[in-house]
This record gives sequence, C-alpha cells and structure tokens, in this order.
Amino acid sequence: MERLKQSKARYYADKLAVPAEPGLTNAQLMLTNHDLKPVEPERRQWGPWNFVGFWIADSFNINTWMISSSMISGDNGISWWQSWLCVWIGYTIAGVFICMTGRIGAQYHISFPVVCRASFGVWGSLWPVFNRAAMACIWYGVQSWIGGQCVTLMLRSIWTKYTDLPNSFPSSSTKTRDYVSFFLFWFCSLPAIWFPVHKIRHLFTVKAYFVPAAGLTFFIWAILRAHGIGPIVHQGGKAHGSALGWAMVKGIMSSIANFATLIVNDPDFARFAKKPKDALWSQFFTIPLGFAVTSFIGIIVSSSSAVIYGGTPVWNPLDLLGRFLDGANSGERFGVFIIAAAFALAQLGTNIAANSVSAGTDLTALLPRYLNIRRGGYICALVGLVMCPWNLLSTSNNFTTYLSAYSVFLSSIAGVMICDYYIVRKGYLQIRDLYSARKSSPYYYTFGFSWRGYTAYICGILINIVGFVGAIGKKVPAGATYLYNLNFFCGFIVASGTYYLLCRFLPIPATSDVWMEVGDEIRNPSVAYGADGDRDAVSSEGSPDRYDAKVDQDEEAGLRERKLGSF
Repeated sequence: MERLKQSKARYYADKLAVPAEPGLTNAQLMLTNHDLKPVEPERRQWGPWNFVGFWIADSFNINTWMISSSMISGDNGISWWQSWLCVWIGYTIAGVFICMTGRIGAQYHISFPVVCRASFGVWGSLWPVFNRAAMACIWYGVQSWIGGQCVTLMLRSIWTKYTDLPNSFPSSSTKTRDYVSFFLFWFCSLPAIWFPVHKIRHLFTVKAYFVPAAGLTFFIWAILRAHGIGPIVHQGGKAHGSALGWAMVKGIMSSIANFATLIVNDPDFARFAKKPKDALWSQFFTIPLGFAVTSFIGIIVSSSSAVIYGGTPVWNPLDLLGRFLDGANSGERFGVFIIAAAFALAQLGTNIAANSVSAGTDLTALLPRYLNIRRGGYICALVGLVMCPWNLLSTSNNFTTYLSAYSVFLSSIAGVMICDYYIVRKGYLQIRDLYSARKSSPYYYTFGFSWRGYTAYICGILINIVGFVGAIGKKVPAGATYLYNLNFFCGFIVASGTYYLLCRFLPIPATSDVWMEVGDEIRNPSVAYGADGDRDAVSSEGSPDRYDAKVDQDEEAGLRERKLGSF
C-alpha cells in the first residue's frame, strides 16, 4: 500500500513537472527549464521600436502620475517646475541603470535569476530572486488596487448609484464597492498572463497609442476647468531653504525608486532583443522622455485641482476624476469612462510588464521543475489578491515610504550585479556554468553561495536600515535620515564598492583581464552535462561522469582567442 501511494505521488508530480531538456541531473532540474535557458534566436523578436513602445506604454500609468504629483502635495510640497526637474533627473539616472542591467540580458539572452548566479552563486541567487519575487507580488496587488479604482470610476460613470453600494467591511480601511472593483480588475487581468513574453509586445503597442491620447485629453480638460494654465503654473511651492533641497532629493529618489524593480529585472525583457544595441539607445532616450511627459501631465493636472477646488492639490488623478463626476452630465460621464478605461489598460500593461512577468520568471528560478513563467505569473496574481494594498495607498506619505523601502533591498542587488559584470568580470560569462551544480563550476563558490556577494548585499542594506526605521515613525539620528533620503545611491554604492574590494583582494574565477563579451557565441546551447561533446564524458550507462575541467578550459580559451582577435 505504501509503495502504491508513492507511485501515485510520483505520477502526479511528473504530471505537474514542466518540460525539461533530456539528460539533466536532479540538481540541474532545480536550475533550469525552457523559460530559464538562454533565449534561442527564434524568440529574439524585440527590435528597438518594440522597446520604445514598451516604455511609452509603461510610462503612462497612474503610479507615475502619483509619484510626480505627490511632490507638490502636503506641507512641504514643491512647485510644479521643481517637481518636473526632479522627474527629469530621477528618470534619466534610472535609464542609465536600466541600460546597464539590460545589456547583460541583451548580450547573453539570459534572465535576471540567471544573471544573479554569477555574483551570488548558483544556489545563493535564490534569496535575491525570492526577494524580488516577493516584492513583485506585493506590487502586483498595489497596481491591481489602483486598477480597481479605475473600474470604480467606469461603473460610476454608467451607474451613478454604484457609489451607494452597501458596505460590508465596516471595520476595514476599504469598502465593499472598492473591493468589488479591485476583484473585477484582478479577474479580468488573468487572461493576459497566459501569453508568452515574446508575444505580449503587441499589448504595449496598443497601450502606447490609446493611453497617451486619454492622458492628453485629461490634461486639456483639467486646464479648461482651471480657466487656463496661467493660474496653475503661477502657484508656488510651500517648501523653502533646506526643506526645499531635501524635498527635491526625495522627489528624485522617488522617481528612481519607481524603477527599482525594473532596474534589476530588465534582463527579463532585454534578453528577447534581436541585437544588443536594440535594447540600448531605445531605452536610454525613451525612459526619461516618456516618464517626464507623463509626469508633466500629472503635475499640471494635480496642480489644477488646487485652482479648481481650492486647498491642497489632489495627488491621486483618480480622486480628481471622481470629483469631475460630481454633478456631471452624460457627456462628461462618457469622458470620465473613456479616461478611466485607458487608465485601467495602463495598469494592466504595467502589471504584466513590471510584476507578473518578473515574478513569474523569479518564481520559475525558485522551483524550475514545476514552475514556468505562466504558472509563476498566476501565483503572483493570487498573492496580489489576498494582500491588503489599499493600506499602502491611503496617503502620499505611506506611498513614498513604501517606495523607499522597496529601494533599500533592490539597490544592493543591483550594485552587486553591475559591479560583478562591468568591473570584476569585464563582461565575460561562461553561460553553461551558470546552469551547473558541479562543485568545479566557477559559480558554485562555497556550497553554491558567494560569501562576497552576500557580504556586499548586507552592507548595502545596513547603510540604510537605521534611516528606514526612522521612516516608519521611530526616532533616529538626523544623519541616518539624511542617508536614507539617498537610499538607492547609498545602497548601490556601498554594495558595489564592497563587492569590488572583496573581489580585488580575494579574486574569483571566470573573469577577464580585458573587456570581453562572448554572447554572440550563443545560439541554442544545451546545458546538460556532456552535451555537444564539450562537457563531461558520459559513462556507458548514460549517466554523467566526472566533470572534465580541462575540456572546459580549452573551450573557453578558444573563445577568448577568437574574441581577442577581433579587438
């Protein structure tokens, strides 16, 4: 009977397993599947204009509006042009980081979880990947909640009595009406998770045309209701002196924090680029331009609310659209419906791009034998459903505090990754070894963990941890608060600097003395031991035998010689 139960469990386990390359060991089955392998040429379908459309589409989302407009709200609000300056600076810096991490994916056609293995170890990479996956799941819920507010506006535009829906959550900080809208948006988003990554570029193309048009319509409508742009732009900020300086610093850091997740996981998309340069200039120019335009619209619209209604500017554009519905005629309700529908599409695209695909890729790396990007995306959606995202969006202060906390962890990961690739290894990676669980692999380090990577990662977090405690309401020294206001830079610089020093005095294997990217050698490599005759010898029983380090060294030497000959 016990043997029968075990056979049934084995049967169902095998049914749940995702397809894998033949010849993989059990350890390798925990490191690779189809979604984790380097992208073969047939799936490299993203050209430069696909990346332009992707970032234009991604820039037009409510989160971007809220970040820029939250800078002008509150007691230490800054003026509209100061807020816009922060946006330009912040997103330009973010664009540089995006291109740096995206280059790795575009060159070697590997995703963020695989890139992490070079600096954190084949098993040590699981914690940064889990960290990123958990945050993506939380962020999915936040974006879905905002999308639910769009659904509320759409339903209110059709049925004005929807606002009066009885509330069965009297002790909660949300209402039944809002939760129903949240669930509707969440449920309608599920089909979009089904499509493979290299095909969802068409969703961003549609979004890139429809959403900016709706945002421009909202922009013009708000100016008209404020009786021109003059009264809007002549409003001054409330912050002065050092308070103004630090408010602008926080604004810049909030813009970068908005990209904290995308900075580390841009390889998830860049790996589908036809050529490495397709993911370079298209991203570098489109990111600051697209997000600056969207933020300008958000800033002006938010500033217009102070002219129209008086008092503090409304930092959430959906709240302002809700005010537009009060006493609106049928034409105005139709306008709100179209704008809200466009915002809902914007949230859907952003959730897919920044969260479900990223979380799906990360969760795949955590359990590749049973998860792929599609299954991981649905797990992400489930986590986003059961969390309480409305608590993070109750005030602009809560929102920016969450963004800052988000940066504390991801900036350290980005610092280690970028330093490892650009400074320590000089662009050189041994791709098959990133999927090897053998102790002789250069990325195995100590039991699969790189203590150098983890030491640098922890140091990058520690520099910000006291300031983070202060951000959540505890009393801390002023110096810690000032450091925390620069949280992404502090974490990045400390982590990357620590990693460089450790690798400088305690060198790691598989590095190059000159700049040498060998990604153009990658076609459709097999990662099984003994594949293509350039790995382990295979015993007569068909199982992998001893790892032949000399074969690997000869292969890599040949690659070096061919590559160096082109310099």
